[in-house]
Amino acid sequence: MKTCLFCGSVLQTEVLDLGFSPISNEMLTETSVGQPQLFYPLKTYFCDKCYLMQVGEIISPKKLFNDYTYFSSYSVSWLNHARAYTGKVIEKFNLTPKNFVVEIASNDGYLLRNFLEKNIRVLGIEPAANVAEVAQQKGINTIVDFFDSELAERLADEYGRADLIVANNVFAHVPGITDFVKGLKILLNENGVITIEFPHLLNLIRENQFDTIYHEHFSYFSLMTTDKIFSSVGLKIFDVEKLNTHGGSLRIYVCHENSSGHPVTHNVQNIIEEEKAFGLNKPEVFKKFGEEVRKIKRNLLDILIKIKNEGKTIVAYGAPAKGNVLLNYCGIGRDFIDYAVDRNPHKQNKFLPGTAIPVYSPGKIDETKPDFILILPWNLKEEIMNQLEYTSGWNAKFIVPIPEPVIVQSTVDII
Repeated sequence: MKTCLFCGSVLQTEVLDLGFSPISNEMLTETSVGQPQLFYPLKTYFCDKCYLMQVGEIISPKKLFNDYTYFSSYSVSWLNHARAYTGKVIEKFNLTPKNFVVEIASNDGYLLRNFLEKNIRVLGIEPAANVAEVAQQKGINTIVDFFDSELAERLADEYGRADLIVANNVFAHVPGITDFVKGLKILLNENGVITIEFPHLLNLIRENQFDTIYHEHFSYFSLMTTDKIFSSVGLKIFDVEKLNTHGGSLRIYVCHENSSGHPVTHNVQNIIEEEKAFGLNKPEVFKKFGEEVRKIKRNLLDILIKIKNEGKTIVAYGAPAKGNVLLNYCGIGRDFIDYAVDRNPHKQNKFLPGTAIPVYSPGKIDETKPDFILILPWNLKEEIMNQLEYTSGWNAKFIVPIPEPVIVQSTVDII
């Protein structure tokens, strides 16, 4: 019997079964590639009471994030996003060197360095020691730990409460949802603000983004469910913005429920009404999503089989977690993909989990001149296709798998 991570209700509605999958960021090395690898069930459920979509099997976060291979600083568009966010909140909330900013899941310091440049005091919290070390080398004070209410108490005593708490793309990584938001409340100054970004469940379902479902993402959030979660501990969402990041995200603004300085905007209710109109509170919508995903698998395999039967070559761009989910679920291995490339040196000269596809630097593409390039981080497809514009010299084409598998020649074809 599986129960909801938030409200504790018995989960009765199965959404999608992606079979058995390895940990999506657990890259293989020359030594481990020939050894047995653990695969775990990857199945999602919908809670009929609070409408939270979530995975059924929980793997310990300590195992998932012990030696992490995702470094935020290798995406130019993400760095630009962080810089724009920093400028916006500094102006919006009149932040000065007298203020204190805390980021949870601060990764390699890609965002906090923007505050540091303005002489604003910062503190990062990052559970992956290898990633936190990079931030510390940049002069960003970083605590290596998982954030919860106990750590929040200690930090509030040692550093004081924060005027701004940032938590980008970490909310889904938390199995203890209620304790996490309790920690936010503890660490937040009386008139402080929390901003949280997370992929919007509405986009995940509407755009068939099934590959964003993996073991590190315990939950998948709509605004209506998120609002219930924060209200349960005495926090309120007072504003929300739609973002283009990660295939469509939300940025919520949160404060203490008794804070009079942040009235609730119409944006909150407008998005909740949009979610209800789409049916994010109805099990049948989630069941239909599962049917669409199975169709995408068949269509993508049809494309790849046709290409290979014509004697053409295919490589993959990127080694993201989402890409590993897609490859393992669809059964796409080295019989289809010759190799993958990634800008992140921490992933180069390693092998993708499950499929054991080798990963090289992007220069490998110019060396081998493949006929087709499968873009695994499809949310960055424009950025990647612009980087690879030179491949038009040998008439290479791109395969974009989500929301529907398509073959395109340039960014013009997908706009």
